[in-house]
Amino acid sequence: MSSDEDLLANYKKAYDNKVGFGKRPALLLIDFCQAYFEPGNMLYSEVEDAIASALRVRAAAREAGIPVILTNVVYHPSGFNGGRFFEKAMPLQNFTQGNPMGAWGPGLEPFEDELIVSKQYPSAFFGTSLASTLTAAGCDSVILTGLTTSGCVRASCVDSMSHGFRTAVVAEACGDRHAGPHDANLFDMNAKYADVVSEEETITYLEGLKSA
Repeated sequence: MSSDEDLLANYKKAYDNKVGFGKRPALLLIDFCQAYFEPGNMLYSEVEDAIASALRVRAAAREAGIPVILTNVVYHPSGFNGGRFFEKAMPLQNFTQGNPMGAWGPGLEPFEDELIVSKQYPSAFFGTSLASTLTAAGCDSVILTGLTTSGCVRASCVDSMSHGFRTAVVAEACGDRHAGPHDANLFDMNAKYADVVSEEETITYLEGLKSA
């Protein structure tokens, strides 16, 4: 048995549980911003497939009539409201107010009925009203897509679970600058915090909501 097989077998002893989708979900699209799609930018990550997947999931979510929420990162030009995160992570300079790299990524333009949550830290929940908004809307679960898997998606996943929402992470609709962190974080989220699901099963689930 290989070391990878040993690892999987070890984790399955303790972390092989699925919680399933909820009954009243919301879809989150985390930080699909232009910087990740701009060749030559320090954040460029070749994640075109991820946004294409997320847009398909979003179309199904809209057909099902569930809330769709987009997040972005926006800082004061001085970076003052970014605190230690802005101090540590130099690429966050792309997200100061007015920087074109903070615009929505290709093909992603918010609809009028979609909520935009602007944040300064990795999690979509930290320092925002997102948890209260979802609770007030009667949502019991969150479907996560976005960038990057090892950063803001993971942070949002942990906080989503911590706030009591069943959480699903759509594997194909998340992306990172390298396959290693992407795969490792999907593995870890699936083990402890969420169900990592495919685009196909997510869309099938959403179509079921529409017909229910």
